[in-house]
Amino acid sequence: MDAPYDGDTVENTTELRLNFDKIKKIGNQDVIPVAVQHADTNEVLLIAYTNEFAMEESIKRRKACFWSTSRKKLWLKGEESGNTFTLVSIYINCEQNSLVYKVLPDKDNICHTSIGGVANNCFYRRLDMDARQLVFNNYSSTD
Repeated sequence: MDAPYDGDTVENTTELRLNFDKIKKIGNQDVIPVAVQHADTNEVLLIAYTNEFAMEESIKRRKACFWSTSRKKLWLKGEESGNTFTLVSIYINCEQNSLVYKVLPDKDNICHTSIGGVANNCFYRRLDMDARQLVFNNYSSTD
């Protein structure tokens, strides 16, 4: 059983105390979510998971690395496609159980998907809440 939450030991410290087992366990891997943002535009590019190993690899390489929850292995973003991200900074939430990676894409494409040959981020569809259908983003509109 987990110890009671003590905000002083997590929220009011400069000590890194990431809680990898609070959110999600994949097999025997404790992971936390990472929101990945474009460092220049603050656009959310993707959401992924990391564990201690993947985070250390990100810091060491200065490239965005994650823990692939589907393949259950280290995932260097863009390793196969060439669409890698240079890691600019890492932000940690108050409870130390989620991260934001600020990155700069090393090439034009961000996601492995594209629409009509145009590069996009991983959030290229929105939910029409009335129709309960996915709608492809039209980046030329204000929608």
